[in-house]
Amino acid sequence: MVAAYWLAVITGLFELEDDAAWLGLGGVPAGVALSLLIALAWLLCLIGSVVASGALLFAVPFAAAGAAWFVARGLRAPLRKLFPEGDSHSRGDFVGQMCVIRTGTATPEFGQAEVTAADGSSAVVQVRTTGRDRLARGDHALIFEYDKDGEFFWVMPYESEH
Repeated sequence: MVAAYWLAVITGLFELEDDAAWLGLGGVPAGVALSLLIALAWLLCLIGSVVASGALLFAVPFAAAGAAWFVARGLRAPLRKLFPEGDSHSRGDFVGQMCVIRTGTATPEFGQAEVTAADGSSAVVQVRTTGRDRLARGDHALIFEYDKDGEFFWVMPYESEH
């Protein structure tokens, strides 16, 4: 089960931070929920294999998996307090923000800019311009899109009105 989980993460089937709602264990990151489920199932299976014998031994893994799911589901409420939702920031939060070019130039191939987040913190991000736009150090630009594959922001010249 552990190998299947990490194979799913590596292939991009889900992210580490994804919710485990598909398993009925929503509100907790999938990595935490699955780790808890696997550990409980293993422990209960170990206990069941010592207690059961004969034909009942065949049912132990199934009973352990079911019981582990119920226990993990019951532990969701206390675990949710450790993983509060909301106030999670993403790179998409910068879309629509003004930035200042910090490299010598910003072109369709290269550039960096400083952007200030809503909470007042600033970050230097990778930026690219479209087509003929070429921005110089100190120029103001508007971030209008985030390219997830290239991990950079698309910017365009921004003229302030004052």
